[in-house]
Amino acid sequence: MTTISLPVYTGEQRVTQLRVLRSEWTKLRSLPSTMWSLLTAVALTVGFGVVYAMVRVARPPADPSTFDATGVTLSGVQLAQLAVGVLGVLLVTGEFATGSIRATLAAVPSRLPVLWGKAAVFGLTTMVLCLPAVVVAFVVGQSILAAENLDIGLGDPGVARAVFGSAVFLALVGLFGLGLGALIRNTAGGIATLLGLLFAPQILVGFLPESVSTQLYKYVPAQAGQAIMFVKPDPQWSLEPLAGLGVFAIYTAIAVGLAAWQLRRRDV
Repeated sequence: MTTISLPVYTGEQRVTQLRVLRSEWTKLRSLPSTMWSLLTAVALTVGFGVVYAMVRVARPPADPSTFDATGVTLSGVQLAQLAVGVLGVLLVTGEFATGSIRATLAAVPSRLPVLWGKAAVFGLTTMVLCLPAVVVAFVVGQSILAAENLDIGLGDPGVARAVFGSAVFLALVGLFGLGLGALIRNTAGGIATLLGLLFAPQILVGFLPESVSTQLYKYVPAQAGQAIMFVKPDPQWSLEPLAGLGVFAIYTAIAVGLAAWQLRRRDV
């Protein structure tokens, strides 16, 4: 009898960022919470924007020159940020809760590529789904506002920036939640911290003297980021749109940066 020897491959596949990205994409699309949360964000973006446009048609502004038609139709973004931010937290804390993060970090000993992979995959996925949602909210909302000649076109100054920037803002909120989740490593704590940082500063600043609060209010996380949604932001309470989005991007970078620092120095 002749024995046939088969070649045996004993080498190990090199860990690359591309392989990590593929792994994180598989995890993201396999989680039921991913689809439900992102669909909720889409529904809130379109649904609330349309409803608010209908309300403003029923109650036209006294001075149309100060009316921000773009901000009205994109108002659903303010609710959608909750769904996206919470999902960002869950994407990380879910792995810590089940212990599956140990297998992930064992496969990627350098650790940081895991965080970068999660951030890249989640950020791009959020953009791909939310950009069409804000466009639909804008188009449908403007068709409603047209009944009172309150509508504005996508080609008008600042409108395309507001529409595209709103999708960028939602992606940043998701990354902000992801960073907080990786930093805190607990679902309840991560969500509580996210909601606290998005909404509590506005309340706390309101207790300060008006001369101080009007200046600080512009820089609190949610208020700064949401400035991108408007063509005619109120300069008393809001930064310039791109500046506001930049400030929120800094908050996001700090959250993700602290998570990266802790991931390198702390055991699971």
